[in-house]
Amino acid sequence: MRALIVEDEADVAADLAQAMLAAGFVADVAHDGEDAWFRGATEDYDIVILDVGLPRMDGMSVLRRWRTEQRSFPVIILSARNDWTERVAGIEAGADDYLGKPFAIGELIARIRGLLRRAAGRTSTTIETGKLVLDTHRMSATHDGRAVRLSQLEFRCLHYLAHQPGRAVSSGELAEHLYGTADAGDANAIEALVMRLRRKLGHETIETRRGFGYQLAGGT
Repeated sequence: MRALIVEDEADVAADLAQAMLAAGFVADVAHDGEDAWFRGATEDYDIVILDVGLPRMDGMSVLRRWRTEQRSFPVIILSARNDWTERVAGIEAGADDYLGKPFAIGELIARIRGLLRRAAGRTSTTIETGKLVLDTHRMSATHDGRAVRLSQLEFRCLHYLAHQPGRAVSSGELAEHLYGTADAGDANAIEALVMRLRRKLGHETIETRRGFGYQLAGGT
């Protein structure tokens, strides 16, 4: 899944990007408000981590512009000013959550996963699709009651497909969410990844809809 980290402090942004990668995300980083607004206006992100104090355009203004433009991805605001007036301002601007600095990375990741579950209409940390069960907290999977060893990339692929029930996902869309790009050659990499997952889970677990893409069996 794709995340946008908007943070003007380079060290903090690097730490956040590393934590998000470890949690199974592909992370883009923007260091100022104008770059953040442009990325969010033109790219489809699953989650945005938005600092308030930014150069060139403050975080609240960026968020208001996104919401005015009907950009609906979940946004969690980070701010060194942890007072109720700013929390209210963030909610009114369209934020989904608010975390004051300093914060624990573990709490941030937990809140992000909660936002993604709610955005997908889920309340549990597990996602069940047919015989496949994904544990989004442990980043593990079982199939037909059997534990399956997955690489981080394989888990992220299944996790994204599981959040698109009843919809076929194209190779380009999968590549964008797994790698952060959708180059012409990525379709071959996605096909190889799907073949590897089918060997582990059974060919019937991931269906191919010709001309549309891939979807998990049992999704509604």
